[in-house]
Amino acid sequence: MKRIGVYLISILFFFQSNLLAYSSNPKDFVNELVNDAISKLADKNFNKEEKAEFIEKIALENVDINALGLYTLGELRKSSSKEDILNYQKSFEKYFLKSLTSRLTDYSSSNFGITGEDKKSANYTIVNSMISPNDGGPKIKIDWRVYTKNPEKPLIRDLIVEGLSLARTQKEEFASILSSNNNDIKILITKLDEFSKK
Repeated sequence: MKRIGVYLISILFFFQSNLLAYSSNPKDFVNELVNDAISKLADKNFNKEEKAEFIEKIALENVDINALGLYTLGELRKSSSKEDILNYQKSFEKYFLKSLTSRLTDYSSSNFGITGEDKKSANYTIVNSMISPNDGGPKIKIDWRVYTKNPEKPLIRDLIVEGLSLARTQKEEFASILSSNNNDIKILITKLDEFSKK
């Protein structure tokens, strides 16, 4: 899971300061979400454990973890048993949440701005944004893939950081693990569980 670092750092932008509903408009949803995150991370009244708990709640509320997990599993999701898929989804969720909470990074010293949006279909909108670190570091272009099948509740399905789809990167990583282990989903589940217990 060598490339998970980039995925984890970027996914940290999924925070929000509380579980109040955000706008149903994808562009406003992302803007409110990230600006609340930056504000929350600047709050020195929260310790690492409280931030970790906060991250888990936010991810469960605003990221389509089940869809992301099935996508990263690739074609194996079609041939695996229902029991194996359920076990995989449980392990993937724990892995996903552990990944977030193990990579706490303070983005409170960054500026965030929406630069545009592209409505791909009734169900998907790409929201374009830019992160500008206040320390003079390079700007980071991030496109958010927002799923809007339920127009009242947008969900994040992917981030595209400087042209790199993080969901696709994770899918390739899992595919590499599976191809090295005879496409045995149980081995992938074991590896996810091992990571979650660290």
